[in-house]
Order: sequence, then structure tokens, then C-alpha cells
Amino acid sequence: MEKLEAETRERLIDPELRKAGWNLDDLNQVVKEFSIPLKEYNLHKFTHPFDLISEREEAYTSFHRSDYALLGKDRKPLAIVEAKKFSVEAQLGEEQAKQYAQCIADVYQCELPFVFYSNGTDIYFWNLGEYPPYKVYGFPTRNDLERMAFIRANKMGLADELIHAHIAGRPYQIQAVRNIMEGLENRRRKFLLVMATGTGKTRTTIALVDVLMRARWVSRVLFLVDRIELRNQAIEAFKDYTPNYTVWPTPQDKDFVKDRRIYVSTYQTMMNVIEEEKNGLSPHFFDLVVVDESHRSIYNVYQNVLHYFNAFVLGLTATPTDVIDHNTFKLFDCEDGLPSFAYSFDEALKDTPKYLNDFEVLNISTKFQVEGIHKHTISLDDQKKLIVEGKDIEEINYEGSSLEKTVTNKGTNALLVKEFMEECIKDPNGVLPGKTIFFCMTKKHASRIKEIFDQFYPQYRGELAKVIVSEDPRVYGKGGLIDQFKNNDTPRIAISVDMLDTGIDVRELVNLVFAKPVFSYTKFWQMIGRGTRLLDENNLKPWCPEKDHFLIIDYWDNFEYFKLNPQGRFNNLQLALPVRFFSMVLDKLEIAIARDLPAIIRKETERLRAMIALLPQQDILIKDHAADLVQLQEELFWTTLDEEKVTFLRENIAPLMKTVSGVDFWAMRFEKDVLEASIALLQKKQEELGAMQEVIVAQVQELPFAINEVAKEKDFIRQVSQESYWHPIDENKLEEILQRLSPLMKYRRGIRGLGGVQVELNLQDVTYKKQTIEFGPEHEVVNIKRYREMVEQRVKELSGSDLVLQKLQKGKKISEEEVEYLAQLLHQQRPYVTLSLLQKVYDTRQVKFIQFIKYILGLEEIHSLGEVVAKAFEEFMGHHTDLTVKQLQFLDILRHFILDKGKVTRKDLVAPPFTQVHPDGILGVFRPQEINEIVKLTQRVIA
Repeated sequence: MEKLEAETRERLIDPELRKAGWNLDDLNQVVKEFSIPLKEYNLHKFTHPFDLISEREEAYTSFHRSDYALLGKDRKPLAIVEAKKFSVEAQLGEEQAKQYAQCIADVYQCELPFVFYSNGTDIYFWNLGEYPPYKVYGFPTRNDLERMAFIRANKMGLADELIHAHIAGRPYQIQAVRNIMEGLENRRRKFLLVMATGTGKTRTTIALVDVLMRARWVSRVLFLVDRIELRNQAIEAFKDYTPNYTVWPTPQDKDFVKDRRIYVSTYQTMMNVIEEEKNGLSPHFFDLVVVDESHRSIYNVYQNVLHYFNAFVLGLTATPTDVIDHNTFKLFDCEDGLPSFAYSFDEALKDTPKYLNDFEVLNISTKFQVEGIHKHTISLDDQKKLIVEGKDIEEINYEGSSLEKTVTNKGTNALLVKEFMEECIKDPNGVLPGKTIFFCMTKKHASRIKEIFDQFYPQYRGELAKVIVSEDPRVYGKGGLIDQFKNNDTPRIAISVDMLDTGIDVRELVNLVFAKPVFSYTKFWQMIGRGTRLLDENNLKPWCPEKDHFLIIDYWDNFEYFKLNPQGRFNNLQLALPVRFFSMVLDKLEIAIARDLPAIIRKETERLRAMIALLPQQDILIKDHAADLVQLQEELFWTTLDEEKVTFLRENIAPLMKTVSGVDFWAMRFEKDVLEASIALLQKKQEELGAMQEVIVAQVQELPFAINEVAKEKDFIRQVSQESYWHPIDENKLEEILQRLSPLMKYRRGIRGLGGVQVELNLQDVTYKKQTIEFGPEHEVVNIKRYREMVEQRVKELSGSDLVLQKLQKGKKISEEEVEYLAQLLHQQRPYVTLSLLQKVYDTRQVKFIQFIKYILGLEEIHSLGEVVAKAFEEFMGHHTDLTVKQLQFLDILRHFILDKGKVTRKDLVAPPFTQVHPDGILGVFRPQEINEIVKLTQRVIA
């Protein structure tokens, strides 16, 4: 047993200590087999561990020995490390290490040492008397331990610490800081702060950091963000509100430095710092890690950063509590639905004074978006132009959802720009739009929108709208495009793809344009949050001297989508390519072992070992599986491969391949296809082999000979493209294809656009739906939401004095004459209410006038057409559980058709858009009896 422990120390623990900067040969830093004298009731007190050198061990009843003592600069033990052999759980050393630490503090009259215990692969840390033990991912440096010891000895109580109101003085901000301070004093280490965008998450965090710095609870803080622009904003905020704390990075910093108090970094930058072998960062370097926008994507991609550091963790998110992912709550040790503190968008609106601006939504759709682009929707004039251009109209057939994907139409983009300029909130002069973000689908889409602005409004000399994307170096820094957008009169419109969806802070934003569909509810609310901020009364801009709300123009029915799908759409998790490739190599190896094919076993074993060598050793997932990986270092493991070992590799090692990065994934995809062909060859599955031959040849034929590296393999490429090469095909030929051609796959033509070339059209599009209301003798036009508010306000005002309305409120019946009286009363003055207007704004055609009034007074419920349709279709599908995919697709189109048009006829059901499912529409999808049921369903919901 002692031999095994010694081996664990030498092979596994010693290297980890050296990595943390400890010189194991310097007795002023590390003492191995550290002696701890034990003497019952009459302990001789030592002031220094080296006093033992002059004492005789026989004078004591017994000695215990700690495997390692890590000494401070005063040569007193700062920490001890208890080692256990590799084959047992590290936790077996927990109680033993605790007793050693307590005895050392007593014998040497020093502070209680920190405790570590390890079996070489797992390391546990125990700050005795403060927190329970937990797993860490490396040992601390001497500086880390001395900083940690200073904090433990000198931190002050938080209850009486003042929160600086000039940093975060709003009541809810103070409450948020207090909640976290109380949690810290109650020995909690992780926290989740949920605050609506615009309510000051960053300032609240800075106020907390300031308190913890002053109270000596933390010395170094890491603030993590996911964009460079958000990093720059956070740095400026820390400089503004806590100027006494040094911040990294500054413009002069080229590399990571270790002498600052506040570190602001993107996740990717910090991962690179952690994984850097030469100057890697200690897991104990920070005392507090703040994670901005702690939602699902952070959990999936960057949780390694959070797990790596031994620090307090504070997660920040604007995602509403009711839709935060379970894993996010779990990551911050919170119960589902119960963050450490929450302050919602609705609370911010209702507070007095209000802390956020509300918004109005204008839904606009074009004909092509709703009905698609085909001969039935293209105007006759455009059809004539297409014929002159030699284009076959029959071949033009695109769904509306294909816009800016497989097809782009200039006429549609032009209509979006025209509608925006007509409906947007303008500046005080009423000419130019106020500050606006246009959310576009792709960079090409953004460029097209910019071109249309420049074409339609040349008088602004290209300065009205600017494309702002992360790849453009002109975006960042003082005088960059974002700086211009924030602080200058122009540009007024920022056209963006993803970059401005989150985090950008421009108080003067009054228009948001959704020129793309959004499927993530989290992202949707982050985008809305761009416009919620109040103006700074001390820094009003001439282009926006006042703001009490903002406008959202939604061109893709996003608000309707999230009514029907409150959680949004979740992407199905797909196994990473390296995981799939590794698993396929195992499949082939398994076949080779079963058939005793030593050449293939040797080759695929080498391939597996080469992939395992790519695993990033500093990755937390790899550290967590260190015990599994140690087995693979033994040559015996590979020379005696069997079914059991292949299963071990499949279950324990293959999942780790998702951490592999920095490889040629285009080559790996091709290698996977060749490997699949090889497996089909071994299994003698000719049909599958033929299919893979087509896939491989198609990729090979896309290699361009204009590139020198490809030209060198010109003859071989032509050979592989010939049918004769494949008959017969063998293992050696496939391996030659893999070795010679996989490195060239990155040069394939059109590799960035695997969906093919985007078709460009220039057809006139028209407005299909626009949610506005025209009312009154002056034909005023307002947003539907605004008109609804006007009606409800008027009815509630009248209810204070009108006897008929008061009679209704008391639950008494009123006569037809009294109903007519109310109708006339509301129609005679602004907002000039009519039954048809009420049916339109409340989206229901089945409700009578008096029911609307009762609803407004809170006496009765009404249901919108959307709610009625959703319930009816849900019941229909519940009674027809055997519906096919095509039938479900047809019903989905029908549901949206009813919501868009408010009606549907039998004739409609055999015309576009229903012919997208089958050329004969409903006749090709359902049986006659089912068609009758569907017709009755539609009649019922639109009656």
C-alpha cells in the first residue's frame, strides 16, 4: 500500500504541485513526510516546523506524517496535502487530513492550514471552519495561499458594510446586493441574479464588488462576458464607479498580467489563458467570478471556465425566471425557479418612478413572406419581365420562410425599409428616424438592407445606416462604428447580425426592427431589452430629448410565435463530429477484432491513440476523467484490445472527444465518410458502399485544380472519380483516398455554402398584414395596442360617473336600450369605439359589444381568435392521434392561414399555400370524411 501511495505521489501529485510553482526540493517551500508530534494532554509547543530538527522523536508518544506541507514565506504551514493511492477514492483522506491540520495549528501556534487531499486524479480542498470540502482542479500557488489566508484572517462582517448609492442606489439594487451579502455570511458560494435588461445588472455587480473589496472578502475579481463590446462596456463601468481598483486589460496590455484587482474577459479569452501550458492560470487565482448572461448557451459551452476556478460565483441574467433552464439553476446551486434575487420587466414598469420603458409592437408581413414566391403570387408585370429574361416561372417556387436563405428578393427588402421609414419613431424634427437597430438574418442580408437605405435616401450620403458586425475592425474603440452610433447624430440606424442582439447599451434607442425570425425566448427578450433603458436626464442628446416608450416593428411574427411557443424552440443536441468519428473508428475496430484482422486492428488503434493525444489536458472535462485516461498510458492496454476495452473506450473516452478543437474539421468529415465506406466494405454491404462511393466522389469532384496543393493530386483525383477505380475497391485504396485527399477538403468549391447558391430576384412585394387601427372622423391611425389602451382607459374613466356602467359593475343586468346607450356614448367621442373596431383590436369575431365592456371592467373573460384556434386544433389532434407528418404539416399551415386571414373556404384548401404539402392541397392529404371534419372545425372557430 505504501508503495502504491508513493507511486501516486511521484507520478501524479508531484507534477501537479510543480505546475502550481512549488519547488519540491526546497525545504523552505515544501516539506514531504511532514512530522506532526502527538502527545496526549501535554503537547510541547513549537513556534516553527524546523524546531523538530533539534528534538528527539523518542521524547514523544507518537508521530504522524502529513504527505506534504506547503509553507508560507514565514516558513509556517499554509496548507497540507494528504495523498491516497490512485486506486481508492480521494475522500478517504478527508478526516485524516483534517486532524493533521488541527494538530499542526495547535503544535506550531499557527493559523489553521488549508487542507487538500488527493488520489492523483481528484483533488479536494477544505477551508476548515468556513466551508464544506469540494473538488478543485489544481493546487494553489504560494501567493494564492497567502492571499487566501489573509482574507480568512482579516475579512469583516458584511451586515454593517455600506453600499455606495452613487454606484447602485435604487431600492431593488440595494436589496440584490444585501441578499448576496447575507448569502455569503451564511456560507453560500454561488448566486444567481435575475434582473431585466436595463435595470443595472452591471452597476449592481460593481456595487457588490466594491463592498466585498472594502470588507476584504475578495481581492481579485473576474467578470466574464461573451462579446468584446460587452467587455469594453464593463471595463468603462468599473473605471467610472470604482476608479481605485486596477483593471485588466488596458489598451497597453498585450498579454495576461497578474497584478490587477479587476479582470474583464470574454469566455474564449479566459479559456485560452487557462489552457495555455506555459503560463497557465492557477484555479485559485480569483476570489469572485461574475458570469454575465448566465443562460443555457453559457451552461453548454463555457461551464468549464466556471468549474475551473475555486471562487465565489455570481451569475447574471435578464432571462425571465419562469423560462430559465433547469441546468442554469443547478449550476448556481439554486432551486428551480428560485434565484438569489429577481427583479422583472413588469416590476420595473410598475415601480414609481418606473425604471424601464415599455414598448409598442407593430406587426407587418409582406405577401411573399406569407404566401411564398411562385407564379400565383408574382405580379403579371414581373412575370412578363421574367419571361423576357429567359427564366421559367414554373421553376420559381419558394416558401416565405426561404427568404434570405435559398432566395433573396430585393422588392421584399425594399418594402421592409419603406414601411420602417413610414412607421418608425422619428426625431424631434419629424424627418429622420430615431436611433434604431435592424436585426438581420445574415451579413449579406444586412448589406442588402444598407444598399436599399443608400439607394432610397441618397441625400444622407451613406451616413443614415451602417452595418455593424463583429468581423469589421472599424466597429470597435473610440471613434468606431458603435461609438459613432452611441454618441453622434448619425448613423441613426445600426444594421446588425447577432452582434447587437445582446448587451449593447444605447439609451436613445427608440426603434427595434425584427427583420428575422427568432426562436430562442432568451435571445428574444435580450433583443427587446436593447430599447428598454431610460434616458440619462443629465446627458440628453438633441436627437432624443425625451422617451417614454419605444417601437418594435416585427416583420416575422415573432411575438405571435412566442404566444404559441412560450419556451421558444430548442435545438436538438447533435454529437460533435470528433465524437462521431471516434465512435466510428471503434465500430471498425470491433469488426476487425471479431474477424481477427491484425493489420486493420493496428491501423485503427493508431488512429484512436492519435485522437486521444489531441485531448486538451487543461480542460475540466479531461481533468474529471483523468483516472480513465491514465489507464490508456499503459502500453499493455493497447496490445491486448478486446470487446471489454472497446466498450470502455466507447462509454468513457468517446464523449471526451467533444473537447477537441483546432483540427481540420473539413478533413475529419471526409475521413468519416471514407471510414463509413470501409465499414460497409468489411460487412459486405454493397448498397451502402455504393451510396458512400457517390458521397465521396461528389466531394472529390468539388476540389479546384486552380489551387496548387490540389493540382498536385490532379491525376489521382481523376482516378478516384472514375467508376473503374471502385471496381474492385479494397481497404488499401480507401486508406489511400483518406490519406491523400482529406487534407484538401478545405479547398472544396462552395464549402461555406453547402446549401447551394442563393437565388437573387427583384420582384415587387406588397404589404400583406399591418396591425394598425384607423378610427374616428379624422381617420386617425394608431398601433392596435395603443388603441386598445385608449378604449380601456376611456371605459374606466366613465365607470366612475356613469350609472349604467356602475350598474354593470354591481353585477346587475342591463337592458338592450342601456347597451345601445353605452355604444352611442363610446362612439360619440375619442376613441370613437365601434363593435367592429373592438373585434379587431381584441382579435375575436364571436364576442358581442357588452361582453367587451364586461371584460374591460374585469367582469368576464374573452378569448382571442388565436386562443380559440389553438384550443380547437389541439382538441382535433387529440382525437386524431394517428395523423401523419404531412397531415400535421397541413394542419399547421391551416392554423396560420386562419390566424392571418380570419377565414377560409373549401376553395382555399386546394390552392397555395396548401399545395406546398401536396399539389392537390387537402384532397391529396386527407380522406373525404376527414376533410368534412376539418371544414366543420374551421367553420366553428371562425363563426
